[in-house]
Amino acid sequence: MAKKRVTTAAAGRRPSAHRVSVTGSTTEVSVGQRLNELRSERQMTIRELAEKSGLAVNTLSLIENGKTSPSVSTLQLIAAALEAPIIAFFEAAQPPTSIGFVKANQRPRAKFEHGVLEDLGAGVAPYAVEPFVVTLEPNSRSGAEPIVHTGYELVYCLSGHMLYTIENRPYLLEPGDSLLFESHLPHRWQNVHAEPAQTLLILYPLDTPEHPVQYHFDRHFSASSWS
Repeated sequence: MAKKRVTTAAAGRRPSAHRVSVTGSTTEVSVGQRLNELRSERQMTIRELAEKSGLAVNTLSLIENGKTSPSVSTLQLIAAALEAPIIAFFEAAQPPTSIGFVKANQRPRAKFEHGVLEDLGAGVAPYAVEPFVVTLEPNSRSGAEPIVHTGYELVYCLSGHMLYTIENRPYLLEPGDSLLFESHLPHRWQNVHAEPAQTLLILYPLDTPEHPVQYHFDRHFSASSWS
């Protein structure tokens, strides 16, 4: 059965204190602590979250207590059950802004089972686009079951080698390669080499996106300029 993720912004979310810890100039986010806060804000018991997400109560308890790190697929299931975007796990204790300028060494980072997610759009609302830098451990993978969620997904390989499988068709990404697809298509990923891989991942969960590129570049070239 495919894993489904529906991304919606949670209304009325209040900023709470003690969301992150800072190491040097990098903001390190505790996924377990954020999970507990998001669940509490929704007045949801851990058993209710387990039933809604399809995950075991023990699994959620271990994550909340920082005794285990979730995989990306697990994080997607939790986000869907909480009706929150994944970037909700990166929020700092400050109100959202319209412009997000994030220095390279100040990206909010969250560790997961197979690597690290770095939020490139920290503090910006609404959650129309979710941009990340993803660093994956050697030979890691998303899991046996495919991932399904709304909108579109863009993957740009920065380093290493990533294998995406979409509807059972493989796409091998090497540095400089990109992949854009409709996220409702069952997909999974795998770092196929014995070295870390890093990608730029942009999730666009809306079903009817606009095309803002025309406002920026139509004066310089038309659609026929692409070759």
